[in-house]
Amino acid sequence: MFGVTGLIDMPTAESQPEGELSFSSTYFAGTLRNTLTFQITPRLSGSFRYAIISNWGPVTTTGGRTYDRSFDARFQLVREGKYRPAVAIGAQDIIGTGIYSGEYVVATKHVTPAVKVTGGIGWGRFGSNNSFANPLAALHPGFATRSAGFGLGGVPVFGNWFRGPAALFAGVEWQTPVKGLAVKAELSSDAYTLETVDRSIFNRRSSLNFALDYVLKNGTRVSGYYLYGSELGLRVTVGLNPKKPKSGGSVGAAPPPVVPRPKGVIYKTEWTEQADVSAVLRANMKKLFKAEGLELVAFSVDPYRAEVRFRNLTHDIAPEAIGRLARLLTQIMPDSVETFVLVPMVKGLATVAITILRSDLEALEHDVDGAEQIFARARFQNAPAMPAGEYISAISYPDFTWSVKPHLQLSLFDPDNPARFDVGIKLEAKAEVRPGLVFSGALIKKIFGNLNENQRVTATALATVRSDVGLYHRSSNAKIEFLTAEYFFQPGTNLYGRVTIGYLEQAFGGVSAEMLWQPVNSSFAIGVEVNFAQKRDYVQLFGFQAYNVVTGHVSAYWDMGNGFTSQVDVGRYLAGDVGATVTIDRAFDNGWKVGAFFTLTNVPFATFGEGSFDKGLRFVMPVSWFSGVPRTETIAKVVRPILRDGGAKLDVPNRLYGLVSDYHGDRLQRRWGRFWR
Repeated sequence: MFGVTGLIDMPTAESQPEGELSFSSTYFAGTLRNTLTFQITPRLSGSFRYAIISNWGPVTTTGGRTYDRSFDARFQLVREGKYRPAVAIGAQDIIGTGIYSGEYVVATKHVTPAVKVTGGIGWGRFGSNNSFANPLAALHPGFATRSAGFGLGGVPVFGNWFRGPAALFAGVEWQTPVKGLAVKAELSSDAYTLETVDRSIFNRRSSLNFALDYVLKNGTRVSGYYLYGSELGLRVTVGLNPKKPKSGGSVGAAPPPVVPRPKGVIYKTEWTEQADVSAVLRANMKKLFKAEGLELVAFSVDPYRAEVRFRNLTHDIAPEAIGRLARLLTQIMPDSVETFVLVPMVKGLATVAITILRSDLEALEHDVDGAEQIFARARFQNAPAMPAGEYISAISYPDFTWSVKPHLQLSLFDPDNPARFDVGIKLEAKAEVRPGLVFSGALIKKIFGNLNENQRVTATALATVRSDVGLYHRSSNAKIEFLTAEYFFQPGTNLYGRVTIGYLEQAFGGVSAEMLWQPVNSSFAIGVEVNFAQKRDYVQLFGFQAYNVVTGHVSAYWDMGNGFTSQVDVGRYLAGDVGATVTIDRAFDNGWKVGAFFTLTNVPFATFGEGSFDKGLRFVMPVSWFSGVPRTETIAKVVRPILRDGGAKLDVPNRLYGLVSDYHGDRLQRRWGRFWR
């Protein structure tokens, strides 16, 4: 009922498959709990819960409801063995008001393949029914008591963890002979004091709960409950796993084959004397590259070596694009050209120079571990910016593109409404005047939606930089989303630069300058960004308000391996406060990314207001994961429990680390298995 792995209202010690992302919605006794849970590692999971509780307090502007946001964390200490149970430890509502706060240690064991039993001890919520003195008080007397009342929203109450009275809970689950149907029963240790003694939300007549749990063919889980001797409940859980594409895999076209050269002959170089050889090679590359979703930017060639700079327009996995281009070159380049240097270009930036021998491609195409062998034999080096006059350009500038497409803007889990949205049409255009110099913009026309309704505009002791977001939604149905000029450049070895000017985001325009140091084969990177930002008019066309600020950060990036990336930003934020943002992302090889962040600045929690400090979750979902068709587009969403003015960063498009990191370090190596796809 709390949206985590468990029995009915009590947890178990089991874990979901690694990477599992589930959304659970449960209802009973006027309470709706919506929970998003992510299995971060095989043993560690985290949850974000948004609960709507009716009849919580005096009638207010929300009709007597409370909208509560909370986070959970749990860790499986011991995996289940032949004789030992699985054991897990968890904490519920660790960052929130504390309405649902509780901690537990729980064990689960299969006694037969179809029957498993669970027993545990809990504190807080889980220690409120048939409780007894906390056994941890034998270690320290401070464990004997637990402070009452609700905490300041957003602040972890460490001093309450595993403190106060404790209680035991237990349960059993039987997987019936009917496929997908399970029967559950439990003895709950949650007295629901806040709901039954302090408020008359429901009558708690028993500690026994019962459930029928059924898994549909598509994996959706539906559960019906009889709870506490008086209430019926319902739960629906849908899940997905980034490791298991909804499409079942790629349905894109098969890759081109390697065309081997004749063996035992001396490859001639007379082709270099042909007057139109460069034009012929360029025409062939442009034609064949286009069929593979690639774009030739420029190339240079001599009798034994070809360097090709290209854009990946289609493939969401970088090594897949690199592998297809390498195979195409075996079809295009004269036989004497043995060395291929492939340089992926992003926004005019040369990300890496990958040197692959043609003879390796010919020898390893059909080997079982051919991708690993190619990676071991290839060289990965810094790619310098393209010198003038040495390369044959294949793009005519300015390069202009435009599109018209549907637009959806979501606001999730705000303090007054679980979901708001606007639907409209977006016109977007981009012109690359020369390599790295890009003019782009987007105009949005709203058709329908409710983002303009009941959006809070909360008074704040800080400069109003984010808390007035509702005024932007109310003021105009047609708006300029962004309108910018960007210049990307490479001032030196392992250095990347960006300057952006214009209307940068919904609420601010100005000038942003960034420099990134990122060696090709390093897991570390360092960036510096400085911005002058001025607040835009609420009507989001042309015009500014009076408020402006200089903001910026020094950023450290670390690819920690196994798909985990950390980022620390230290600097000045939009409201003039100073502090740091910490972000941890879990990236999957297919492009999925799930992360969490928090920001602490010199703004006191009381001044920050509800939520105490900025924090949230972020998701990046590749469109190809759903369709199976190779595409570079992604769906990105940031979910915050509440949006306030403290710790607010400027939302600048195309920050450098996100542009070039796919072609660097461990991230490129982890995904190299797609080289032959």
